[in-house]
Amino acid sequence: MHPTWIFDLDNTLHNANHAIFPRIDLRMTLYIMQHLGLDEPSARALRQQYYQRFGATLRGMMRYHSVDPVHFLRETHRTEELLPLLVWDHQVSCILHRLPGRKIMLSNGPQNYVEHISDRLGITRHFAALYGVEKVAYKPKPLRQAFQTVLSRERLDPAHCIMVEDSLDNLRTARGLGMKTVWLSSSHRRPHWVDSHITTLSDLRRLALR
Repeated sequence: MHPTWIFDLDNTLHNANHAIFPRIDLRMTLYIMQHLGLDEPSARALRQQYYQRFGATLRGMMRYHSVDPVHFLRETHRTEELLPLLVWDHQVSCILHRLPGRKIMLSNGPQNYVEHISDRLGITRHFAALYGVEKVAYKPKPLRQAFQTVLSRERLDPAHCIMVEDSLDNLRTARGLGMKTVWLSSSHRRPHWVDSHITTLSDLRRLALR
């Protein structure tokens, strides 16, 4: 029986660090400056603090500042600005097509962003479902609730799932729930909760054949 592959989006299926994440970070910093009355260094430090503590700046803004998540995500993930900045391996659609098994996408990005990016990458047709942060009740990875929501809604046995991610924190949670884990990274280390370590997405084919 083929496994179900659960894919992250940013820095897994496209290179978000190149330009998209810097633009989102800038938008988040501006949002914090405007809504909390902070100067730029203070807003940037707060954004980074919330990201490091919660895995997503949004969680800190919701918890401590009662920010409306819909408004925050709309203002910080403007797809009309982000789509022209996309950088990706144009073989990604072919790689996914050749990978046996069902595929689900689980991203901490907003649903609109996830859908637009996937469409531009030409990969939406390969996925049975796309999960943005709204679909997991604004409880993003690495929270267990994010993964549990997907497992429950898609009626998945975690023992038959493989999580493909660039984030070690997210993979740690997935492994704790019983999934196999694939870390996409150029790092030379391999923590014990990582089952397979790949440096390019095309290496997934080798794993599938194994």
